[in-house]
Amino acid sequence: MARYTGPKTKIARKFGEAIFGDDKSFEKRNYPPGQHGNARRRGKKSEYAIQLMEKQKAKYTYGILERQFRNMFKKATAAPGITGQVLLQLCESRLDNVVYRMGISPSRAGARQLVSHRHITVNGEKVNIPSYQLKPGDVVAVREKSKSLSAINDSLANASHVYEWITWNNDKKEGTFVSVPERIQIPENINEQFIVELYSK
Repeated sequence: MARYTGPKTKIARKFGEAIFGDDKSFEKRNYPPGQHGNARRRGKKSEYAIQLMEKQKAKYTYGILERQFRNMFKKATAAPGITGQVLLQLCESRLDNVVYRMGISPSRAGARQLVSHRHITVNGEKVNIPSYQLKPGDVVAVREKSKSLSAINDSLANASHVYEWITWNNDKKEGTFVSVPERIQIPENINEQFIVELYSK
């Protein structure tokens, strides 16, 4: 299965929230997609359906495919701590996500592209693997030749989010992954316990 590249608003409407960021189309039609839209009668969802939907929401939010997501769950299960929280921490520690959080790109999809095209370095070395897992203390920077890219500069100019677990130096265009975020520091509206229950069946 290839990565989803279809209409993002349709997916946001499916989950009832703008999981890909600001979306004016979603604001106008924030009800489920389909011919009958808001008028369709919807029965009570089963426990499995709720759990599956939560897993899909997490996968779409972070742009991770099923096999990769399942492997991350296995890694989270083997690690010390609460499995669901560790799973989200692994998602947040991905290089593409941190590039997005630092404001270098306005979206995770854009961040993935910047990493894949070798515009980003980790500790001074070019890294082109979006799923690269960062460790506390790692320095993420825009490659010297890429510092003049308008897409990066426009994104940084409009970045407003500040996260306690990362720092950013706009003059140097580099930041530090200070620590793995605590669950309370992760703003995504995901019920990780449902995902744990789904994979544990």
